[in-house]
Amino acid sequence: MSFDTHTRAWDLVRDLDLSGKIYLVTGGTSGLGKESARCLAARGARVLVLGSSAERGNAALAELRAATGSQSLHFEAVRLESLRDVDRLASRLLEQLPHLDGVIASAGIMATDFARTDDGLECQFGINHIAHHRLITRLLPLLRQAAAARVVLLTSGAHRLAGIDFADPNFEHRAYDRWTAYGQSKSANVLFAVGLDQHLAEEGIRALAVAPGVVAGTNLHNHLTDADFVPLLERQPGLRQLTRRKSTEEGAASILWALLHPQLEGCGGYYLEDCQVALSNADPLDHLGVMPRVRDVAQALQLWTLSERLIQQALAGEQREVRP
Repeated sequence: MSFDTHTRAWDLVRDLDLSGKIYLVTGGTSGLGKESARCLAARGARVLVLGSSAERGNAALAELRAATGSQSLHFEAVRLESLRDVDRLASRLLEQLPHLDGVIASAGIMATDFARTDDGLECQFGINHIAHHRLITRLLPLLRQAAAARVVLLTSGAHRLAGIDFADPNFEHRAYDRWTAYGQSKSANVLFAVGLDQHLAEEGIRALAVAPGVVAGTNLHNHLTDADFVPLLERQPGLRQLTRRKSTEEGAASILWALLHPQLEGCGGYYLEDCQVALSNADPLDHLGVMPRVRDVAQALQLWTLSERLIQQALAGEQREVRP
């Protein structure tokens, strides 16, 4: 069966029996993460939904349980802006779970005003990438206990806006631009998938990056004004040609295709969109396809080394320079 941009998430799971499987979904209290969690739970999986707010988490849990009839949905609160809180949660999960069949790294922020995490990292880079790098690498013992575990990193066509500035990823010395910072974080998501796959493929753990497309019904952009989008449209004019946004169900389809579908068995390090492996497209003005630089293994390993260094500095309590 072939899938495309109109495929809905339920189409990917309707015939699957996920009994005994355990999945973790960051950002699972709303949008694409919530829809992914709903589909997984409806097919019998145990699903851990992660979010920053206990109030929103408990409300989402009640809604998901009512929709699926599943009591195997659980909420865990975590502040991705704090690596110590990420470590706290990881330690708790390592004690409680027998294995982990997959992770959907859906949580993220988009084009925010300049801010820093608790650890002094630029927020978009810190939350969208560094926190997920730390959480997933801490949970590797659980992924190793499962057969053919998969990790899905959500990215975006916005990876085309900027690569990684390895000399200044946290905007300590260069002027901050919200879309450059977002593009860097989305490039990091793809490169992390490539790097994770390089490190773990021989153990049967595969990683994939998914660009769900322009999706209606998410809250990523609620803080942005029309004026805030002008620079994005100037840098990616192809977005002006979009005639429709995907529904949440359509946006989540590529996520579940990456996580579950046998077509991708034994595959990793790919960038997926519209339930397909994306074509290479080096045109920075376009919004479709994948820039070759984010599938570069050398850059992926360089980002891995940088991420590990930043994490260790943060956990050691080293203070980073704060930009005025």
